[in-house]
This record gives sequence, C-alpha cells and structure tokens, in this order.
Amino acid sequence: MTFDFVVIGAGSAGCAVASRLSENGKYRVALLEAGPKDTNPWIHIPVGYFKTMGNPKSDWQYVTDPDDGLNGRTIRWPRGRVLGGSSSINGLLFVRGQPQDFDHWRQLGNIGWAWEDVLPVFKRLETWHGGKGANDAFRGAQGPLSVSPTAAKRDIVDYWINSAVAAGYHQNEDYNGETQEGVGYFQLTLHQGQRCSSAKAYLKPARDRRNLHVLTDTQVEKLVLREGRVVQVLARSKGQEISLDVEREVVLSAGAIGSPHILMVSGIGPGQELASWGIPVERDLSGVGQNLQDHLQARPIFKTNLSTINTEIKSWARRAMMGLEYAFKRTGPMTMAASLGTGFLKTHPDLETPDIQFHIQPFSANNAVEGPHPFSAFTASVLQLRPESTGCLKLKSADSRIHPAIHPNYLSTTTDQTTIVKGIQIARKIASLDPLKSHITEEYAPGREIAHDDEAGTLEWARNTSVTIYHPTGTCKMGSDPMSVVDARLRVHGIKGLRVADASIMPTITSGNTNAPSIMIGEKASDMILEDLQNAG
Repeated sequence: MTFDFVVIGAGSAGCAVASRLSENGKYRVALLEAGPKDTNPWIHIPVGYFKTMGNPKSDWQYVTDPDDGLNGRTIRWPRGRVLGGSSSINGLLFVRGQPQDFDHWRQLGNIGWAWEDVLPVFKRLETWHGGKGANDAFRGAQGPLSVSPTAAKRDIVDYWINSAVAAGYHQNEDYNGETQEGVGYFQLTLHQGQRCSSAKAYLKPARDRRNLHVLTDTQVEKLVLREGRVVQVLARSKGQEISLDVEREVVLSAGAIGSPHILMVSGIGPGQELASWGIPVERDLSGVGQNLQDHLQARPIFKTNLSTINTEIKSWARRAMMGLEYAFKRTGPMTMAASLGTGFLKTHPDLETPDIQFHIQPFSANNAVEGPHPFSAFTASVLQLRPESTGCLKLKSADSRIHPAIHPNYLSTTTDQTTIVKGIQIARKIASLDPLKSHITEEYAPGREIAHDDEAGTLEWARNTSVTIYHPTGTCKMGSDPMSVVDARLRVHGIKGLRVADASIMPTITSGNTNAPSIMIGEKASDMILEDLQNAG
C-alpha cells in the first residue's frame, strides 16, 4: 500500500489533518487508528463517558508510575483508543485557552502561533450554536465541529455561580470570546443531544472520499527511515503485519503519550535511553518524551439537600425516565457533560490573567470508572491552569505494545503547591456564601478536620486525593531550543517527511481543557503541509 500521506492516530487532531489533506482529492491519505470504529452507542450519548473511560475497547488505560508529588500514588490516565480518540470519550468541554497562551508560544520563537494567527483557525473549525456572537470577531459559524452552550442546567450549578459572584467574581457568558475570566456554564462539543467528536465532525462528511483510507484496529509498531527520511510505516492490523509506503509525509497524531512513544521505538529520541533498549538511534533528540505537562485537579465535595445525579440514578424508575426522555427528545440528564459550571479565576488580584479553573459537577465520585457516591453531593473541582512542574515518559521496552512509564512530577514547585492550596481555599469560600451555603449540609472533602487556613493540611489532602483531569501535553514540544522536538511548522528536527500534530507539540500547556487547541493544531498542521507543497512546486 502506497500513500502520499499517512496520518497516525484518528483522534482530535488526526481526524482534522486527514480530512483536510484529503479534501481536494489530489492526495492519497491513510488514517491509522489503533482502536475500533466508534460504533459503541455510549460514545455518542454525552453521559457515556462513564461507560467508555476505563473500557479497554475505547481507552488505552494508561497508569502513571508512583509520583512523589502525590505521596507515591499511581493514578489512571484515560486516553481515547477509538475512532475520534479522546474526543470520543472526553467530557465534551470546549475551551480554547487564553490569547496570552499562544502569544507566549510565539515569544518562544514559534512564528505563526500567536493569538492573531490561531484565532482564525479556531473560528474556522467551529459552528457556534450560542446565538449572540455567532458571527462576531471571536466565534465561527460554518465549521465542522458543533459547539453548543450547556442546555442541561441545574439549580446547584446556578447557586454556585451566584455565590461566586457574591464572592466578587463576575459572570461571563462566553469564556471563548473577548475574555476568559469569570464564571458561567461550559460550552460543549454537542449538537442536538449527541456528542460531536472529531471523528463525527471531520470523518463522517469525508467517508465517501475514494482517496481517504481509514484503517481501524491498526496499531503502528515503528517508522522505517532511509537516509534520514521516513519512507514506511509498519503496523499490525487485525492481527496481521502490514506496511505502508509513504511518498510525501507521515503525520504523527497519536497524542502526548503515543506520539513520543512511536518516535522512541523508531529510533528517534534520547540516544542513550534508546541504545539501552537495543534500539538503533536514527536521530538523537533528547527532548522526546520530556516536558510532560498536565492539569491536576483537586476535588472538594459538598453534600447537599438538593437532588443530584448521585441519588437520581438510584431509582430504576428515574433512570428509565431519563432513558426515555433521551430516546424521544435528546434532552435531559443523559445529555449532561462531565462538568456543567466553570470558572476561570485569579488566586491573586495582581495576576494578569486567571491561574485556576473550576469544573462544577452536580454529582460526586472517586473517579469516573467507579460511579457516583451513594449520597447527594456536588463537586467543585479546581486546577492550576499553568503548572510549572514538568514530567517525562520513559521506555519500559523496545516493544511498541508495552506502555511507557509515565512520570508526571506533579506539585514539584512551590508555585504549584501554593496555587492548588489557594484554589481549594477559594472553593471553600464560595461554598460558605449564599445562596449556595443554604443548600450545603456538609463539606465531605477536605472535611472539617482540615481548617480553611491550614495550608499544610490542605496541601497534604491535595497530594493524597488529587487526580488528572486528562490533559497531558508537551512531550514533543515545538521550538528551536535543545529540548524541542519539532519546529514551528511541526517538522521533526533532523528528519525528513515527518511531522507531529497533536497536544504533544505544545511548548507550554494551554489555560484550560485541551481538546479544542488539539483540533486547532490539526487544522493548522494541514494548512502548513499544503502550503509547503504549494511552495515546493
């Protein structure tokens, strides 16, 4: 099999890349996905993340190594292993980030990645169903990805927003508009009650293109190089070994874990580490697998006298009614995203932009896999938007089927420790104000045994209970410094015919959920590839 382009990974970015490269009909494009087709109905039902996360049929089921910042705990790192990647199993939350995030990328030397460069791409990829603002300077109206305001409103979230306003924060109806700061409801990759994954947005309209070949259940084993150029992709498809010859480029879009892993087992990465596993070194790039960044969420939980998902799903009758409402109307609790309310706030008034984000959920659980607690409660999850701590990935084997070791290195700097503590204190302060206060019966976590001003105790609680909010980035970072992996046009340093286009190229993590920026990266990568082809004649 011979193709002009082989895109590895049909996730948030990869679907966009493959769709755009095949759009004009000139090029033969193969899109390889290790997981199956997105036929599981729970993928398309918004609340289905409870069924798809932790499911080996749709989740890579990564687990971190013991982390010192979490007092030696290991935690699960769900990542999508299905057509659509993590956009098929995530919480549907759509956040671009702050303009300053991208201006900072440009300040690091990455030409073409400032806010003024990426805003048109964000607008191009979306159709905003929010009414006002659909055609203004910030929102798109004709893109493939449907983005909608939250429709499933809840009293407990309204009360949280009102109490946050009472605490001095302002309400913001569109955090993807002129400014991110403020509190309000999330925007979702949702349309008419169904998830709009990257696969649904980009691949479904392209399914009849004869020049686009989508291979599912096809896991890449390695890239084959000849004289410094990628010429072939070796993979295992449905139990059979296959090879794909590449005439122009390979685009790695396997995510912040998959992309560096494929590079390393192919001989591109830290030379000493590769040699220790008997992998011939094709290119010594010390930054591959380094600069790992993630958002760590602390999860204050409050019991409430209001009805929440925790108690509503206990009743078979209520569950049946939810199912019927969704089946006939595409409305109700089954359209609910992982979080409903959000807040982008500052832990100190002198900060230029928000440094923490809230995810307000009308339910509580130890994790998405185990399901809700047996009592009525809500969660006021809080995370630090721009952590200083960086971790790394390390090989455990030369075999591509063996997951790499994941070392997040959470809470390893004083700033990160201080910020998470302040974020928890703000969560407790908002909960102490009406109208929310009147509906809280007990603070379940951290709990009364940790005083509000006990910074050491609060930090220790965070270390013992915090978990990922599923935003790994940075492991093939963009730049020109010795630890960078790709240049500003996403070409792997020193290798011809190879680019990376996914969250791994972020030099610094964006301020918020990373799905939207990942799709933007895929869109922008396809622009660059086509521009370079045109310029080359």
